[in-house]
Amino acid sequence: MLAFAYGVVVYVFFLGTFIYAIGFVGNIGVPRGLDSPASAPVMESLLIDLALLALFAVQHSVMARKGFKAWWTKIVSPAVERSTYVLASSFVLGGLCWHWKPIEGAVWSVTDPTAVTAIQAVFWLGWGILLLATFLLNHFELFGLRQVYAQMVGGKIPEQEFRTPFLYKHVRHPIYLGFVLSFWATAEMTYGHLLFAAGATGYIFVGIWFEERDLVAHFGDRYRTYRKKVGMLLPRIG
Repeated sequence: MLAFAYGVVVYVFFLGTFIYAIGFVGNIGVPRGLDSPASAPVMESLLIDLALLALFAVQHSVMARKGFKAWWTKIVSPAVERSTYVLASSFVLGGLCWHWKPIEGAVWSVTDPTAVTAIQAVFWLGWGILLLATFLLNHFELFGLRQVYAQMVGGKIPEQEFRTPFLYKHVRHPIYLGFVLSFWATAEMTYGHLLFAAGATGYIFVGIWFEERDLVAHFGDRYRTYRKKVGMLLPRIG
């Protein structure tokens, strides 16, 4: 019961943090968005922002690795391992949004109303693809709820399955595709926004390399064949 309650609290905290992050990237309904006026000198802002991006990348990469999980589950129950990862990720994401230092100056600025509407549509399309992709796999397993529920009712913690539903038949990583679309779809690309989008996209490619290495180790030729047939972030023609 305690593990289940922990998982639910973590999930709610994650949802709040993630909704705030959407507002942060889109400059919607938050005290300070990605493109807010600068609050510190450029060099100070650059160093802080790079440190925040590095912290996010290290936390995600290290805690997602099989070796770390094997060590970590000697300390915590395997049922709450995923929830703990989600909790740590939420803290890091929240810290990034809260402590980010905007850097002013426009790389591009789109003012045509039709173009602005199209860009906003791509922004929301990205988040929509991301959310749909989590449910196509198993949203509640991805964020730790299925594991703590299984332990509470005395069931077996689910093993990782190899499935390719809907979007996954066309791209291997639709969740990451959603992030990339949302990060880059902006009518006002400031230098700070460019730093964030480029840094996050660079990490996504690094994260995909680590993730696919683990998937090949786990699923073997099944994943190798899938990787040959299906594009990473874009569908393969033919």
